[in-house]
Amino acid sequence: MSYELQVGWRYLYRGTRSRHPLYGAFASVAVMVLGIYLLLASNGSSPAGVITTASGMFATVVFALLSLFSVFTAVAVLGVVLGVAALTVVLAVTTGFQSEFREKILGVNAHVIIMKTSNDFDEYRDVEEVARGIDAEVRSVQPFIFAEMLVTRGKPELSGGVAIKGVDPERVASVLDLQKHMVEGSVEVLGREPKDGNPAPIILGRELAHKLKAKTGDHLTVVAPLSNVDFETWSVTGDAPKTRKFSVAGIFYSGFDEYDRRLMYASLRQVQELLGQGDQVMGVELKVENVDRARAIADKLEAALGASKYVIQDWYELNRNLFTALTLQKIVLVIILTLIIIVATFNMVSSLTMMVIKKTREIAIFKSMGSSSSSVAQMFLVVGITIGGIGTAIGLAMGLVLCYVVSEYGYQLDPKVYLIDQLPIAINPIELAIFAVVAVVISAVATLFPSTKASSLRPVEGLRHD
Repeated sequence: MSYELQVGWRYLYRGTRSRHPLYGAFASVAVMVLGIYLLLASNGSSPAGVITTASGMFATVVFALLSLFSVFTAVAVLGVVLGVAALTVVLAVTTGFQSEFREKILGVNAHVIIMKTSNDFDEYRDVEEVARGIDAEVRSVQPFIFAEMLVTRGKPELSGGVAIKGVDPERVASVLDLQKHMVEGSVEVLGREPKDGNPAPIILGRELAHKLKAKTGDHLTVVAPLSNVDFETWSVTGDAPKTRKFSVAGIFYSGFDEYDRRLMYASLRQVQELLGQGDQVMGVELKVENVDRARAIADKLEAALGASKYVIQDWYELNRNLFTALTLQKIVLVIILTLIIIVATFNMVSSLTMMVIKKTREIAIFKSMGSSSSSVAQMFLVVGITIGGIGTAIGLAMGLVLCYVVSEYGYQLDPKVYLIDQLPIAINPIELAIFAVVAVVISAVATLFPSTKASSLRPVEGLRHD
């Protein structure tokens, strides 16, 4: 080990040992253990356990740093710890939102959708054949209808607007991942033919079922409000809007409030008959092997079918506004928290500057013994990089532990505001590695000024009064 590295390490340690920080560290560990016990005893549902664990962990880090390093060094390290820990948690939450929304959207939606620019999509079978052969990664294809309707259970308070999706009962399970979200019944019931005048089966979201106070076996009346409108003349016919009774055969819960509160699934033929538009559909949807190639497959379909006649969109384009907002939010939060880390490095600059002033005599002795200016600068670079490295490592550890605790606790959200009912946590190792390197680099850059100041000292200035 070079003497520059040895001297740098020596400058980090606390000059005089005190037992008080050790006592504080032991007490903090006891508090953290108590918090973990409360969490385990409540299966992760105790708010007191979360607060106690987080507080005990933070206090343990503070007292451990004070027992090892000087106050100036400990404060500098602690600033980096807090910045990196906050950044780790925020990255996990924002990545969790992105992953959760992606999973929910892909759970009840297809990867690529083909729709016609006009309202006469009756050649959908030919389009299906083109879609099946357009790429080897196309796994399944089905036609669908998506329409806004009204649903009621006979009372005004048990009614509301819904979005009903007509699907092919034989192919829906291969195109949509709806089955894994079913809490009652199964997707296969949509293929059951109604007999003896019984209503056709329908599947609805759990929140919509709660709103209608409906359970499996109950009957619902679906109204097509625009079925009595002639769109060619934009006039209302004398007939009342078409209605049809359905029987609740299944309930799903995707965790995405917008779907759980409004969406219903029925057989494609039943919805066609309800709308009275004959053998026409709204579009054709595809499931592909790799969702990240959905855009490339959509481009192939657009070239094969013609962009003037058909509109082809992938799952990301359909939800572009949502994912763009999440990405912008993530970028802004990362910038703000990176600024916090930069502010924390000012503590490091001030600590190292005070250290340079305090070690002026030692620097003069090193130089008088033949040390070069670059060697002196390296001593303080070791100090700064070590502070940044230790702070980053502890901050990452704290952030990951907090993420785990919050994930186990299952912090509840208002689905009407956040669209999902629980705070999502997802760790992206690549993102964490990148920002860990950035934090260390910022710390290294922050040491350049005090290191340069130390290297520029002349021996005569340090030994003038000796």
